[in-house]
Amino acid sequence: MTVTTLARPRVLADLVPGGIVRDVVLVASAAALTGLAAQVAVPLWFTPVPLSLQTLTVLLAGAALGPVRAVAAMGLYLAVGAVGVPWFAQGNSGLGFVTLGYVIGFIAAAGVVGLLARRGADRSVIGAAVVMAIGNLVIYAFGVPYLAVAAGIDLPTAVNLGAVPFLVGDALKVVIAAGLLPAAWWLARRD
Repeated sequence: MTVTTLARPRVLADLVPGGIVRDVVLVASAAALTGLAAQVAVPLWFTPVPLSLQTLTVLLAGAALGPVRAVAAMGLYLAVGAVGVPWFAQGNSGLGFVTLGYVIGFIAAAGVVGLLARRGADRSVIGAAVVMAIGNLVIYAFGVPYLAVAAGIDLPTAVNLGAVPFLVGDALKVVIAAGLLPAAWWLARRD
């Protein structure tokens, strides 16, 4: 007698049937959604960093896709923008703009968030909030130092221009994600 057990889904994307085709579609879709979210950008007169929805998309993609697919999605997002598609915030493309460090940070944040989600950290409101906060910190860890170098400013000034003005908005995005992720898992368990 053999016992067959179904593998427990480790991230939300694992609930979608399919194999490599599913993964390619999910990766391309997450990259495109991030590019679309980047178009919802509000320039702020006192900083070169715009307010955008990219970080919410990146962090949700990390949790939903898991580390490998999420890193691939954000890598694709960076690669397509680097070759000239103007889908970074404020219509930027290429590699010559001062906020590129944030885009590079998206790759690392998606991987970190994906790893934490794969371990089940996104299935409760508090866990999802912690995961999203960590993901935001990873993005800042890349974006702020890059901003300092690219803009020729010191690190404290870069923090004041590239992190402090966004803390309230990022906290709101954490709250949104902390509600969406556990709700998605709850809905998935109802099937």
